[in-house]
Amino acid sequence: MNVIVSNKYQNMLATLDIDIIKSINGEFDVDELVAQFTNFYFNKMILDITAIKGYQNIKNIQKLSVNFDTSKIILLLDDSAMVNSGSYLSQLVSMGIYNFTRNINAIKFLIDNPNSYKDVAQYHNLNNSSEPDNNPVDFDTFAGSGSGGLRIIGFRNVTEHAGATTLVYMLKRNLEVAYNVVALEVDKEDFKYLNDKSLKSTTELDLSFNIANNPEAEVILVDLNDSKQNNLCNEVVYLIEPGLIKLNKLIRSDRDAFEKLKDKRIVLNKSILTSRDITDFEHESNSKIFFNIPYLDDKKEHEPILDDFLIALGFSRINGSGSGKTKLFNIFK
Repeated sequence: MNVIVSNKYQNMLATLDIDIIKSINGEFDVDELVAQFTNFYFNKMILDITAIKGYQNIKNIQKLSVNFDTSKIILLLDDSAMVNSGSYLSQLVSMGIYNFTRNINAIKFLIDNPNSYKDVAQYHNLNNSSEPDNNPVDFDTFAGSGSGGLRIIGFRNVTEHAGATTLVYMLKRNLEVAYNVVALEVDKEDFKYLNDKSLKSTTELDLSFNIANNPEAEVILVDLNDSKQNNLCNEVVYLIEPGLIKLNKLIRSDRDAFEKLKDKRIVLNKSILTSRDITDFEHESNSKIFFNIPYLDDKKEHEPILDDFLIALGFSRINGSGSGKTKLFNIFK
């Protein structure tokens, strides 16, 4: 059972689907928290950092780390420049507080998959300079090994359950015949149901580290889910399942959905559309479809149509389906 200590983010934390034994809300001195929870058994303490009085002063967090088992603390950070500065995050790591995030959706993941030092070492500044680093850490920037030919491709569902997770899994299987491939999913654990231990789950906070931690990879496929880390990717594929209900739900939730997708790489997935249907779809939605993927059998080791998709993406070492046709949607007879 878990404890929630909230303040600014009370409403968001209330939506967490986790077992809770106790929840308190407000601003508290560290001494007050120590008095309440020192002899109170709990699995994890999900701690809204704004619930700690004077949290901007790292010494107050240090007092917290001295009195609690830091492996049981998950800090939900706010968006202030101080808290997200390199100096502040580095000192959290120095105290042994490894589980911190700005993403409410990552909390449940961290409960079951707590970080080790290796996961947060990128934030640990071992420079002994006396000058503090108060520059905010940009979690949305990756300047790692990707410049040397590494392709990082993100996949994002536009309509609900458009199949990004399974598609990433199947693409990895097709690609790894000719490339060194890594597949990541962000803030979810759906990969575990595919029974492939090479698939990796991570959090939005740690995505850049997991990308950088694969120096041998030629291709990294990322199931982005709700992550906003588009710019960690060289390119993003936007998946639409073109069923009537899914499309109507999309438009009712956002009338400008296709306007926002203008000039994006749109792929129809789990599609039964014909070439003529696709032309009509493009006309009605005022969009351009990059590729059309039909329903596929995810139990197959290899799907030739995905080779054609990968070739369209520019993977030259992949052999095509051998159809001899040059049309993009050559699966249609």
